[in-house]
Amino acid sequence: MSRVRQPPLVTGISPNEGTSWTKVTIRGENLGTGPADLVGLSICGHNCLLTAEWMSASKIVCRVGPAKDDKGEIIVSTKSGGHGTSTVSFKLLKAEKIGILDQSAVWVDEMNYYDMRTDRYKGISPLSLRPSNPLGIDFDKGKVPLKDLEALFPGVSGEFTSENFSATWYLIENHSVTSFDQLRMAASNLKKQATKKNEGSLAYVKGGLSTFFEAQDALAGLTELGSHDAAIHQRVESDGTERVESDGTERVESDGTERVEGSMTQRLENVLNRASDTADTLFQEVLGRKDKADSTRNALNVLQRFKFLFNLPLNIERNIQKGDYDVVINDYEKAKSLFNNTEVSVFKKVYAEVETRIGALKILLLDKLLETPSTLHDQKRYIRYQSDLRASGDPAWQCISAQHKWILGLMQNCKEEFINYQRVGLGAIALDLEGDPRPSAFNRIRDTAPLNKGGILHTPRHSTWHYETPQQVQFVEKLSDVVIGQLPNFWKLWISYVNGSLFSETGEKSGQVEKSKKNARQRQNDFKKMIEEVTHRLVKLVRGALLPSTLTELELRLYGGWENKTELTGPWLTQVIHIVRIIFEALVALEIPNDLLQVIQDLLLELRHHCLLVTLHHTAEDVKRVAEKEDWVVDNEGITSLPAQFEQCMVQMLQSLKEPMETKPGEVNILQLDQDQASELCMDIIKVFINCLEQLSTKTDRDTSRMSVDLASPNLFSGIQENFCPTLEQRLLIILSNCQYLEKHTFLNLAEHFERHGFTETEKITRVTVHAVKELDESLFDAYTERKSDPIVGSLEPGIYAGHFDWRDCGTPTGVRNYLKEALVNIITVHAEVFTVSKDLVPRVLSRIIEAVAEEMSRLMQCVSSFSKNGAIQARLEIDSLRDAVASYLSSESHASFKQALEVLPQLHNGADKKLLEELLNKFKSSMQLQLTCFQPSNVQPVKR
Repeated sequence: MSRVRQPPLVTGISPNEGTSWTKVTIRGENLGTGPADLVGLSICGHNCLLTAEWMSASKIVCRVGPAKDDKGEIIVSTKSGGHGTSTVSFKLLKAEKIGILDQSAVWVDEMNYYDMRTDRYKGISPLSLRPSNPLGIDFDKGKVPLKDLEALFPGVSGEFTSENFSATWYLIENHSVTSFDQLRMAASNLKKQATKKNEGSLAYVKGGLSTFFEAQDALAGLTELGSHDAAIHQRVESDGTERVESDGTERVESDGTERVEGSMTQRLENVLNRASDTADTLFQEVLGRKDKADSTRNALNVLQRFKFLFNLPLNIERNIQKGDYDVVINDYEKAKSLFNNTEVSVFKKVYAEVETRIGALKILLLDKLLETPSTLHDQKRYIRYQSDLRASGDPAWQCISAQHKWILGLMQNCKEEFINYQRVGLGAIALDLEGDPRPSAFNRIRDTAPLNKGGILHTPRHSTWHYETPQQVQFVEKLSDVVIGQLPNFWKLWISYVNGSLFSETGEKSGQVEKSKKNARQRQNDFKKMIEEVTHRLVKLVRGALLPSTLTELELRLYGGWENKTELTGPWLTQVIHIVRIIFEALVALEIPNDLLQVIQDLLLELRHHCLLVTLHHTAEDVKRVAEKEDWVVDNEGITSLPAQFEQCMVQMLQSLKEPMETKPGEVNILQLDQDQASELCMDIIKVFINCLEQLSTKTDRDTSRMSVDLASPNLFSGIQENFCPTLEQRLLIILSNCQYLEKHTFLNLAEHFERHGFTETEKITRVTVHAVKELDESLFDAYTERKSDPIVGSLEPGIYAGHFDWRDCGTPTGVRNYLKEALVNIITVHAEVFTVSKDLVPRVLSRIIEAVAEEMSRLMQCVSSFSKNGAIQARLEIDSLRDAVASYLSSESHASFKQALEVLPQLHNGADKKLLEELLNKFKSSMQLQLTCFQPSNVQPVKR
């Protein structure tokens, strides 16, 4: 009875507070048996299952979503435990947004948010940001709960950037306790912002009109003054003289400044130039330092603002080394969206380096994708990475092709490893050379070495056992590990490729899923050929190891090569059938089409048929060895242990065939497929046993050491059962008794076992085998009765005419003569011998012997030409005595023989003669009473040996 799992219980969360998309670690009890068992996870009422990562039954890692509740429980739901509870809670903090006019310690160029569908962060363009304080006054938040605001204003929001912005919500949330004067100031600020927005560029023009008019007046004065100076300059030049002081020195004005000759504008220009030169001399160094500072400041601002891009190549390299490919792809997508079409040369240069690093990453990911061995999870992950990076080609199909080649290579290498070991370690297994190197049918797998399942191929150790698991069986087990371990993931990878589940949300948007499905439809036949190649390779490798005769010469060179020519026994073949069935059931569970698995079904059919034939052939050999173990010790029923051992051997054979003969769904009944051959082999096994019985009946290997014992003694076998070797006659009797038991019991029991195991020609098997054992029985019976009756019959005629006896001239009869008594004693001896072995054989044997004696007596009487009166009385006395003594065993033939013998004799008409005959007959019976007792019906049981 399976243990009921408790519902999930959350006992801790770290951290216990944070903003949306905070990564938290949940700890507790009964949090699921695996990722597939986790069906629900909510924090503060928000479903966080999409970001959940199941670590163990006591730990889950996820990200908190944008829940509405400020504080709530953590609820975990699993398939095995149902809806769980929580002893802790999580507090959701509201993140404050930073506007473009707010001071901050760090450069804020965009806002990050977490996309649950793609499992990565995404950014909002800075252009989408708005001033965080449109009223221009300080926030003065009250204590109005967010839940109350949502209830008062359903369907709207206090976020001024939202389409459903509500001014009332905003004022209650941010300025619920602000003074009226502050609110009036805020209204004035709003009006100014609205006015500026409405006036636009025209306001700037109106504000600068006075400056424009002043500039226009100054320009008009300068124009007039310039015209006057030009007239004076022209007049001076016409005079052709230049007035200079008589002492030759320059003139100085009254204010001490140098007098400048020429026009006013020229003098003004000279003054301005000298002033400019003096200013440049004074401030050149200061201005240079300022320009450098401004340039440095601008460069630092650019670096600070775009540090993400400038640091990206190094960050990509570091994250690749750490294996954080998701972070790399996320950063690359972000940089691509911002700088892919940039015209700034420095950005282009850095972005080009980023593209170079990403190109190297694509090659690295492809190498990892095609690397073997690899788990299905890693394969899907690398395919998704390639899809997100827009890698060229079809990485998923490349992975499927690589896995296909790798599985085929594993299967072939598995065979090569076993064959190489077999060549190196051939003959390392020690066998018992004194006995048969193959165990009996029902002990064949008793002392085998344990099988090493599920691990890599280890070099088998040299065992001290006589028998260890055959190399072919170990090979099939290892081959099954390869197929069952790799082919399901291979098939699941194809299914994911077909339904497009290999790609992320980004892949779906980019059309990767539809492209994948289209490619899968085009490559469906190619994948079908891959599965066919794997299943055919599996079948041919198994055939090469177990059924090499079913392969062509070319296939044998590729898939054969096993040097051990010893044929596997039935139990080992049964184990192989079991392994192949496990492979077939595992592939059927994957819903692989039946037409791709038909070759495995065909292999199973041939293995089952081969196992049936091999088991029957080996059982015939086992039966021969069973017959060799005959100990000639009979039980109370007159049989030895041989029939029971034979029946046990046959039953064990049928039990060992139970699994091979069992018809699984979709399999063919092998008995219906080849019933005649199986029945013939079963009959051959039984005939082999009958032939062994016949050989045992004539075995004389120890006749020279036979014992001379009194067969009539009830203690015949006491103390001599060990080392007992029966005589030929005793062998015949024991085997006759066994034959009767086979016919009446053993064969009927076997018929029931055959029917129970699906044999349909049980009647034919029983009929043929019973006929065969009857023939043996008749042959042995004739041989025994002939050996016993011939001496008795042969002694009658010499005994009758002993001492020159003459029927025509003999004295008055005084009793039965000794020859008849000796004949009866010999019959009694036979009776004792038969009775000691089997009481049931006594009537049959004595009846046959008495038939022979009666027939001989009739012949002898018929050969007499004439009888005297005394001779007739003597002859009738002896015939009647013999007939009456064995009356219990007289047959119709015996009766007829005695009747013929009496009819030849003259009839007794004299009463005295009759009286004399009766007296002598009674005297004989009285004197032989003890000896004749054995001929009377009795319930005495035979002596147990």
